[in-house]
Formats: sequence, C-alpha cells, structure tokens
Amino acid sequence: MTALATSGLILLAANRASAEPLAPGAASCLACHENRVGATTSGFPTLGTLSAQQIEAALAAYRSGRRDGTVMPRIAKGFSDIEARAIAESLARPEAAPR
Repeated sequence: MTALATSGLILLAANRASAEPLAPGAASCLACHENRVGATTSGFPTLGTLSAQQIEAALAAYRSGRRDGTVMPRIAKGFSDIEARAIAESLARPEAAPR
C-alpha cells in the first residue's frame, strides 16, 4: 500500500464521529468506500450514510449470492456473521451506531 493510500485510510478513519477503534476488517473497507457523510469522490457507496443494518444486510446478500458484484461477493465471503455485524457497526452513520 502506498503512503498516500495509507494516509487516506488514516484520515478517513479519523473522520468518524466516534473515537472507538474500527472493528477488525473494517479499515479495509475504507480503501474503496469513504466513511464521511457527503463524501462521493470514490464513486462507491459512502458507508457513513448507511445504517449498521443496511451495511450488514448488504454484506449478507453478497455472501449468499443474492447481490451481484465483481469484488464485493469475494470480500464479503471472508467475514463471518459476527465479523460482518462488527464491521457494519464500526462504519455505520454515527447517529445509527449502537450505544
């Protein structure tokens, strides 16, 4: 990973409203998906605009084959249900995060 990409991940993670660390696996999502409300520069869905339930449902749909994709089905299959839930909760829009 280049220094620029690594810096971008750090900045994106720093934009989260919560100071809690990201769940294992969640930082890799930020390589393609931004996590700031209103950020659209990557062309991929902005995770910070979605609820944890929406992110978790999308991961489950990719894992099961109900949702098509080029890369996401392969990535999603690498996470268990518990890991997917933790990732979703880490990346969900701040007001939708569980307390």
